[in-house]
Amino acid sequence: MAEGQADAERIKLLEKTIEEINKEKQQIISIVSHDIKAPLNRIFALVQLLHMDQSNLTSDQRQYLDKIHQVVADGLSMIRNLVDYRDLEYRAIETHSEEIDITALVNAAARNYEPLAEKKNISITVSADENVFLTTDRQCLGRVLDALLSNAIKFSKEGKHVWVSLKGAADRVEITIKDEARGFTSEDKNRLFHKFQKLSAKPTSGESSTGLGLFIAKKMLDTIQGQIQCDTQEGIGSTFTITLPKA
Repeated sequence: MAEGQADAERIKLLEKTIEEINKEKQQIISIVSHDIKAPLNRIFALVQLLHMDQSNLTSDQRQYLDKIHQVVADGLSMIRNLVDYRDLEYRAIETHSEEIDITALVNAAARNYEPLAEKKNISITVSADENVFLTTDRQCLGRVLDALLSNAIKFSKEGKHVWVSLKGAADRVEITIKDEARGFTSEDKNRLFHKFQKLSAKPTSGESSTGLGLFIAKKMLDTIQGQIQCDTQEGIGSTFTITLPKA
């Protein structure tokens, strides 16, 4: 067999191996998203029911219940990040543009994270212009807000503050999420929106981190022609600014 033909055969075999590995990786993520997510959702629903009436619980039992709530929410968040990663890397993200009340979307996103924030005595303050509308994909923008709010709470110590701001202009919409977490180092900044990056900041209450949140936020914004930037001071905190064009 000629040397060129042998090289071609080796390349073909390597490509087939890579394809099989990618298929196996996608199958593993699919198993995680379906077979593991379902029981976690049931536990989450039961915990929410118990939260509705805590009158018969002792102080220790309430603390255990809060911890279960946090752990399950953390696990569901990790699964969601892995599924989003699969879709962004191996599938085309389908977008469905519609006119959205961005004011309502931002307020709802902040309310969704208030229970987790309260467990760490973190307050969330929202300052939003009224009647801000934008034609974009609701799911993509919602995931960006989820990723940034989740990180702001996850990496902040107890008693800190998170600010969410929404401003509408003639040509754009600007959303900022500011925290009092540890901020990022100069080295962190170079890897900020890359996948599977373990940065210097660590979750403050034992939460898990896939290193995918900011990567997903950036990719989702790319999909809807948005931009994101981060102003940060190590040891003080970070401000993430999302800019979405109205055109």
